[in-house]
Amino acid sequence: MGGMLAGTRVAMLGGDAREVILLEELLRQGAEVRVAGLGDLPEGEGCTSWEDPLAAVQGAGVIILPVPGVNAKGMIHAPRTRQPLYFTREVAGAIPAGTPVLVGVARAYLKDMAAERGWQLVETAEMDEMAILNSIPTAEGAIMLAMQELPITLHGCEAFVLGLGRTGFTLARMLAGVGARVTVIDRGAADRARAYAEGWPAFTFTELAAIVEGADVIFNTVPAPVLTGELLARTKPGVLIIDLAADPGGTDFTAAAALQRRAMLAPGLPGKVAPRTAGQILARLYPALIVKCLERL
Repeated sequence: MGGMLAGTRVAMLGGDAREVILLEELLRQGAEVRVAGLGDLPEGEGCTSWEDPLAAVQGAGVIILPVPGVNAKGMIHAPRTRQPLYFTREVAGAIPAGTPVLVGVARAYLKDMAAERGWQLVETAEMDEMAILNSIPTAEGAIMLAMQELPITLHGCEAFVLGLGRTGFTLARMLAGVGARVTVIDRGAADRARAYAEGWPAFTFTELAAIVEGADVIFNTVPAPVLTGELLARTKPGVLIIDLAADPGGTDFTAAAALQRRAMLAPGLPGKVAPRTAGQILARLYPALIVKCLERL
């Protein structure tokens, strides 16, 4: 079979509906894919399934882990399989130095192994192209959650967006598009200037305490403790907080519960609300990324 990945042996460990779409593209590009923990898949040309991650990585020239990656105990994100899937030190020992290991988000557990073994560890979630494309389903999912949880329409409500990065900017534009009154909070002068150019009031985090009581809904995209108990105490009782930052988010959820503020942590929305689109993003980016990594060997 032809394609840019002809002759490349890839091991895919775990994953959800996104990785199923990616698998289809890898096969189309001619890769030989060894899968573990992706659920029941019809075996076809170029694809074999294994129960044990160790067996799957044997002889593989590229390792693909799911976007959420591996947790602090070594458990691989694998909701499509009945049994827990682990990235053990034995599995790591079977992956040679220099091997490209692609993952959305790498936590300390995986980073330590990669440094010890000398892999090419590639974190894809923060790559500009992937992050910008994923900001679209993330923003749509966040707006969907807000519509489900709020007793008022987004049109005309006071919507605060914390952080005007790739996700924050897309979200602010969509909120403005449905008629919300958008306020942006960001530490960067350049990003606040971008907000001003869009017609959105913009403030620093040090100014947030003085204005937060006006928010009907707060969307946080900052992976740092920005919504502290002190700030939450200044919010109105009916406020809704949707935290889109990576676990554990940027909200003091214990304080929110004590104050009876509705707050939800909602990371990874692309794979939950639009898995096919999220999978197509992986399929669009990963084959060329794999080729680029292999060229370094």
